[in-house]
Amino acid sequence: MGASDLPIGVFDSGIGGLTVVKQLKKILPKENIVYLGDTARVPYGTRSKKVIEEFALEDLRFLLKRKVKCVVVACNTVSALALKKVKDNSSMVVFGMINPANAKALKTSKNKKIGLVGTRATVGSNAYKNIYMKRHASLLVPLVEEGITKGPELDIFIKKYFKDFKGKVDTLILGCTHYPIIKKSIEKYLGQNITLVDPAEEIAKEVKKYLKDNNLLNIQKMKGKTEYHLTDLNPRFLKTANNFLGNTNTAISFKQVAI
Repeated sequence: MGASDLPIGVFDSGIGGLTVVKQLKKILPKENIVYLGDTARVPYGTRSKKVIEEFALEDLRFLLKRKVKCVVVACNTVSALALKKVKDNSSMVVFGMINPANAKALKTSKNKKIGLVGTRATVGSNAYKNIYMKRHASLLVPLVEEGITKGPELDIFIKKYFKDFKGKVDTLILGCTHYPIIKKSIEKYLGQNITLVDPAEEIAKEVKKYLKDNNLLNIQKMKGKTEYHLTDLNPRFLKTANNFLGNTNTAISFKQVAI
């Protein structure tokens, strides 16, 4: 097996990183992917930096044992607080969520008033640069994982967390992998004057460029296969996984693993 045939490794603290897998599969349909969601210890956003680093290194080692050709940290919390630690301990190139989103926001914004919404740990890390206004919206995560992705109940929380951005920013970074699931509801509330940046879309583009520039694109004729690994097969996660991948018609097989 050549280097180009090896899979892309992706890890997250839970199943939110499946939104990144969705984007990777969209623009790199021939690539094989190995996904790890540390659902037994989710969320990472409430942990200390030291613990987040320890968890991230365990996630990394799991993927490296499966001989991946690069590693995607599909977790804003890890990207914000532990990316350097992951890169320093990886034998493969590592991609984080922050820089691609920062670059897109700066390119998109006309008045350079950029907003950020994410978990408490991500927002408090100051990893995102050139941010004019920021706010944590942690309660949106359990709502999405419970399958509440539209309707009046969700709208109450969207208003609570996003009202302060109206009229004050022209670009808003969705700094949590759960938020793209409710992107349409957020757009509906904010209106057309604020452009939303989805880091999952931007990191997928960066991975594609890296693979192309280094002759690592998989040239097989068939679509790539994806292995899904979770550290806890909680029925709630399994129920909502299809929403994250944007495909409710295909059954997804998850394997429970220890790391």
